[in-house]
Amino acid sequence: MNELLLPLAYLGPLAAVLSVYVYRWRTGEARAAAILQRSVKTGLTDPPSLHPVIDPSVCIGSGGCTRACPEGTLGIVKGKAHMVNPTVCIGHGACAAACPVEAIKLVFGTERRGVDIPCVKQTFETNVAGIYIAGELGGMGMIRNAAEQGRQAVASIARNRAQPGQLDAVIVGAGPAGLSATLAAMEYKLRFVTIEQEESLGGCVYHYPRNKIVSTHPVTLPLVGKVKLGQISKEKLLAFWQGIINRVRVPISFGERLETITPVDRGFVVKTGRKEYHCRSILLAIGRRGSPRKLGVPGEELPKVVYRLIDPEQYQGKRVLVVGGGNAAIEAAVAVAAEPGSRVTLSYRSESFGRVTEKNRERLREAEISGQLALALRTTVTQIAERQVLLDRDGESISIDNDTVIVCVGGVFPTPMLKELGILVETKYGTA
Repeated sequence: MNELLLPLAYLGPLAAVLSVYVYRWRTGEARAAAILQRSVKTGLTDPPSLHPVIDPSVCIGSGGCTRACPEGTLGIVKGKAHMVNPTVCIGHGACAAACPVEAIKLVFGTERRGVDIPCVKQTFETNVAGIYIAGELGGMGMIRNAAEQGRQAVASIARNRAQPGQLDAVIVGAGPAGLSATLAAMEYKLRFVTIEQEESLGGCVYHYPRNKIVSTHPVTLPLVGKVKLGQISKEKLLAFWQGIINRVRVPISFGERLETITPVDRGFVVKTGRKEYHCRSILLAIGRRGSPRKLGVPGEELPKVVYRLIDPEQYQGKRVLVVGGGNAAIEAAVAVAAEPGSRVTLSYRSESFGRVTEKNRERLREAEISGQLALALRTTVTQIAERQVLLDRDGESISIDNDTVIVCVGGVFPTPMLKELGILVETKYGTA
C-alpha cells in the first residue's frame, strides 16, 4: 500500500505544476490572439522597418522568440509564432537569434507595401565611393543599430583620409547614427563637420510628442562607453544626449540644412544654407522621414503652418487645426486639446481612422466626448488664410477660425536625391 502512495505523492505536485503551465500557456495564447485580431481590425498590420517572417512549417511554438521580444511584437497563436503587433517592431532581430529551429528570417517590406532601401556594403558605403549611409535611412530604426552603424561607417572613412585642403568627412544628421559617428570622428581625430537641419539633436526622436516613452537597448558609444537606459521618456533621452555633447564638447552645427552634393575629383562639395565644404567622404544619417509632405494648397507658406508638434503648451488659448489621420496626427491633436483654452479641430480625408493604435483611438474618443476636440472627417484643406482655413467636404466649402495649422501627413523619402547622386535604391517587398 505504501508503495502505491509514494508515486501518488509525486504525481500530485507534478499535476498541479502542469495545470498551472497549461493555464498560463492558454491564457497567453488567448491574449496574443486578441492582440492579433485588434491589429487586423485597425489595419495595423505593416511593420515599419526590418521585421521577422515566421515559417509555420518549421516553427515548433517554443516561445523563445516571444520571450526575446520586449516590444511585444510576437505571440503564440494556435501553437505557432505570429506577428501579433507588427507596428511596434523595431527590427533588432533578437527573435531570429532566439529561435531554436531557425524558423525566422528578417526582411524589409511586405507583399503589399514596398520599402525603399539604399544598397550599402558591410562598411555602410554605397555603390558611390565615398558616400556612406547609416541608421534609419538604411532601414535600421533601432537606436542601438543606428549608433553602431554610424561608428562602423566612420571607422571605414578613417582608413581613407582626405588630401590637404579637404575635410575627411561631412556627417549629415544628428540623430543616434549621426551622434555616434561624430563621437567616432572625434576619436579618430578626423577633420570633419556635422550638420543638422533642426535646431536640436535627436533625429526622429526630437519629433516625438512630449513625454513619449522610448525603448532603448544597451549601446556602446565612442568616447563615452557602454550606455544602458531601458525605457526612458523622450525628454530624458534628449537630455542625456545633450549631456554627452556638453561633456565631450561635440561640435555640431545646428540649423544648417544640406542643399546639394556635387562630386568632384577625389571627393565632394557639400553645399548648405550657410557655406560649402570640400570633403573626401560623406555620411548620410538623415533618417527616412526626409522632407515633410506638404498639402500643396494656397496659404501653406504662412508662418502659422508647421509640420510637427514639439511643445503643446505654445498653443494655449489658440484655435488649432491638425491635419492627418495617423498616430502622429491624433497624438498631436489630443496633446494640444489638453492645453487650457485651446480649440482643436482634427481634419482627415477619410470616413474613419484606420491605421492607428487602440490606445490613440481611445484617447481621441475621450477628447471628443469631453468637448476638447472636434472631428472634421471626410474633409480636405483647400486654402489657408491668416485667420481662417477653408475645408472641403463632398463639394461643400467649410470655413473655420484658425490661428495655427499642424500638418501631420508623413514625410517624403529622399529617393530622388539618392538616385540623383547615383546611389542604388532597391524596393523591398518582404525580402532580406
